Amino acid sequence: MPPSDPSRRWLGGAPRLWLACALLLTLALAILSLFVGVGTVTPSRLWSGGEGDQALQLLLVSRIPRTLAILLAGASLAIAGLVMQTIVRNRFVEPSTAGTTESASLGFLAVTLLAPGWPVMAKMGVGALFAFAGTALFLRILRFVPLRDAMLVPLVGLMLGGVIGAVTSFLAYRFGLLPSLLAWTMGDFSGVLRGRYELLWLGLVAALLAYGMADRFTVAGMGRDVATSLGLSHESVVTLGLALVSTIAAVTLVSVGAIPFLGLVVPNLVSLLVGDNMRVTVPWVAVLGALFVLVCDILGRVLRYPYEIPIGTMVGLVGSAVFLVLILRGRHA
Repeated sequence: MPPSDPSRRWLGGAPRLWLACALLLTLALAILSLFVGVGTVTPSRLWSGGEGDQALQLLLVSRIPRTLAILLAGASLAIAGLVMQTIVRNRFVEPSTAGTTESASLGFLAVTLLAPGWPVMAKMGVGALFAFAGTALFLRILRFVPLRDAMLVPLVGLMLGGVIGAVTSFLAYRFGLLPSLLAWTMGDFSGVLRGRYELLWLGLVAALLAYGMADRFTVAGMGRDVATSLGLSHESVVTLGLALVSTIAAVTLVSVGAIPFLGLVVPNLVSLLVGDNMRVTVPWVAVLGALFVLVCDILGRVLRYPYEIPIGTMVGLVGSAVFLVLILRGRHA
């Protein structure tokens, strides 16, 4: 991934102060998220008797798990996008533009058909294996494609994802699982309850591992020759990065569905803010990823109140628009 021009960064000095402000804003919106929804939950009602017990139950069973799922999914998916962009050295790559999400959906569908009685953790593992294989296939295809334009990389990924998605849709149609497939592929936090989001903590663990490996990913992103000359096993680092990305994609898909373009938008915005040093950008990407999903989720709950716009639709709408802006910006740069 080519470095950004320091003179074009939006933030000058004191980036840690700005990061603290973003973190405080995320915390404030997370608290606000606890009180937004059809069910009435207010501080006064929580302290009252009778109805207060119902409000407390709603808070503990639904609102707190949903808010935690938003934060975990947003942070981990944004970091997954950053890792992919660093490894592939292209700013327009992320799980939804590299066939990773579609491959995870195919894996989840396959294990649902062949072993429906398996626990969710086992299904998630199969989805992660398929996501890893799909992403590895994407990287293999890139080796045989003359990439004269950086825009060709996400186009190859989108076409690969389209083929895999078509196969998945056909199998789902053939075996009467189209409604289930739609539920998996459409990101939605409305069904998040206590006991149904905890797998997302695995995504956070993967994100923390990515932060610990930030320097190695940065070196691997410079190319095989540079990494080898510095004593780094390029294949091992890339394999680990793909494993982390695949785990995050599978965990998110199983827990809340697919959230497109998140891993593309946030790392590119962070690059404009603070540059491309991955050790510096990972905290920014995590915080802004969580903040971005949180804002989209709150808007989805209030724009058509009492109905709700799924988070996949909200993030996809904003993300696709930003994706087009980045493409046009890249062509005119």
